[in-house]
Amino acid sequence: MMGDREGSPVQFQFEADVIHWRGPSPWFFVPVPAQHVPELRNVMRAVTYGWGMVPVEARIGKVAFTTSLFPKDETYLLPLKTLVRREAGITAGDRIAVEITIQAIRR
Repeated sequence: MMGDREGSPVQFQFEADVIHWRGPSPWFFVPVPAQHVPELRNVMRAVTYGWGMVPVEARIGKVAFTTSLFPKDETYLLPLKTLVRREAGITAGDRIAVEITIQAIRR
């Protein structure tokens, strides 16, 4: 569920599969489901710090961390650092529940 007041935290939850991108710099990600993308794009305009990056606080189970969503192939990807994956006990192919909070940047 997204926030509805300007300046209030924007929050949403979803479940998705962890993917392993094997590019030049291998990394693990969770893609944001399509139903959240239109509203996330609207919020992005107010909070991005460049290149469409969206700063977030995420929670997977009991593990909370800060990072940034970034646009890729008509969605946004949530990067999962090694420490986060180890603490949460997750790897590629796992279906996980994610909670995201985006704080509005006051300009």
